[in-house]
Amino acid sequence: MAETHPDTDADSHPDNDSGTDSGIRVTTDDAVRTVTFARPERRNGMDLAMFRGYFDALAEADRDPRVRAIVVTGDGGSFCSGATPALLDELTGPAARRDLAEHLGHPPHLPLTLRTPLVAAVNGSAAGLGLVHALGADVRFLADSAQLSTVFARLGLVAEYGAAWLLPRLVGTGAAMDLLLSARPVGAREALRIGLVQYVTPRAEVKDRATEYARQLAATCSPASLAAIKGQVLRGLDQGAQAAVAESVALMRESFESPDFTEAMRAVRARRKPVF
Repeated sequence: MAETHPDTDADSHPDNDSGTDSGIRVTTDDAVRTVTFARPERRNGMDLAMFRGYFDALAEADRDPRVRAIVVTGDGGSFCSGATPALLDELTGPAARRDLAEHLGHPPHLPLTLRTPLVAAVNGSAAGLGLVHALGADVRFLADSAQLSTVFARLGLVAEYGAAWLLPRLVGTGAAMDLLLSARPVGAREALRIGLVQYVTPRAEVKDRATEYARQLAATCSPASLAAIKGQVLRGLDQGAQAAVAESVALMRESFESPDFTEAMRAVRARRKPVF
């Protein structure tokens, strides 16, 4: 959860928009909301205000009907280097131990509850809490020069914020054990091979590629379908096959009555793109 090795893969190239006091910058382009970790001088290491600001930005984007997809990325050469010592100090206090959700203002598993697709543009290295934020996305784009590390075991910590639940479901039990127990750095090629990320691209292109992917979701896919499919996939991780198929049949019947399905059928007949 704490910071690890420094990034040397790129200089900082922040956007023109000014940051906020929390270290989170939010911009919107058409239907895509971009949330940026904007503390490059500390490799986007996260204190409690920044952690809360990130979750606030996600929740606000998910509530906004104009937002069809969310991209999360970092300024400079790092995605997020993990927790700062200040956050560790805050989280070891008795009040934080009693109720982390109260301090964050949201449940710690908030990214997994979003109805809006979340795409991570992992522009540089991510460790500990920073890696967890990447894992919480639905799809991950990774810079080819970046390294990823769980880091927890090397700091006397546990697999925090659901990492022990997420990793086996993304890469399998054996690979998850390896990554969590060794806390070793993983390069882009290995991350792609084991399914930790879905796309690897040159660092200069990673944000644009992730944003274009998000734009395609926003422009071509039904928001209701995206939300429903996300829910199906996540619930299915703990369902048996019979329950999952039964649920899909029930949801399918509901979708036949939905405005988006009606519009899609009209568009097919008219040989045009649907307008959701």
